[in-house]
Amino acid sequence: MSGFDAITVGRRVLAAEAEGLGLLAAGLDESFARAVETLFDAKGRIVLTGIGKSGHVARKIAATLASTGSVAMFVHATEASHGDLGMIGADDVILALSKTGETRELADVIAYATRFKIPLIAITVAPGSALGRAADIVLAIPDAPEAADELNAPTTSTTLQLALGDALAVALLERRGFRPQDFRVFHPGGKLGAMLRTVGDLMHGANELPLVTLETPMKDALLVMTEKRWGIVGVTGRDGQLTGAITDGDLRRHIEGLMSHTAGEVMTAGPKKTVPPGMLASEALALMSDPPPAVTVLFVVDAARPVGILHIHDLLRAGVM
Repeated sequence: MSGFDAITVGRRVLAAEAEGLGLLAAGLDESFARAVETLFDAKGRIVLTGIGKSGHVARKIAATLASTGSVAMFVHATEASHGDLGMIGADDVILALSKTGETRELADVIAYATRFKIPLIAITVAPGSALGRAADIVLAIPDAPEAADELNAPTTSTTLQLALGDALAVALLERRGFRPQDFRVFHPGGKLGAMLRTVGDLMHGANELPLVTLETPMKDALLVMTEKRWGIVGVTGRDGQLTGAITDGDLRRHIEGLMSHTAGEVMTAGPKKTVPPGMLASEALALMSDPPPAVTVLFVVDAARPVGILHIHDLLRAGVM
């Protein structure tokens, strides 16, 4: 098409939506804090509802809330009028999305919330609309121009709804003290689930540990090192704590008269890089290379006692890398 520049159009759309997000952030007020506390205090579920594009956004917000520890669900506004209102309980909180606030399909949801005194939070451009007037809390989004202003197709407005839903979800998880370990419960699969697995999930246990004592002759230490096939052997003291490790580098440094030494005489004290079972696998991966020198094997210790061993190949197989 003559005169058409896709990059220019794309930049115009993104600039329009970015401007809307700036207005939304600047206008955030005490209503947002009240909404977070209302959702936090909910004894039941957070019920998202909407119609059309707002319904699609509401469904995504429900999924985000659920994945970050809030009990949330989506109820289609039209289906609500045909029996699904029964899915909403007296202990729930309703979060309704509508740009204009005059969506007629929401009328039954509004009436239901009013009748049973279910807290209603509205996300709308129009606080004075039917939805806005009925709501206990109104989260107003700015009436910013849609990116396709001539068509008035929902673009900027749905971006603002989505961003406001993300802000609520993040504020709730921080209010709740949600941790990466908690997040892993809801994301056991895929790359994210792998990154949130712990060292204890992936490590090899005590029966695969290559361990000797300080007094072990190097002849026997080499047998353990060869049998376990980790390229390393840990050295423990009389208290069972890990006091050092022997690697190929230590063997080369003591090649002359190696068999006349004990493990305690050959080992490198430390080792400097160990990890606890509760550490995230992604953190253990980072530790393998930083600070230098890089390593491919980590001893897993609990109260300084070795309880397992982790190889970089374990992280590869789990999809952490």
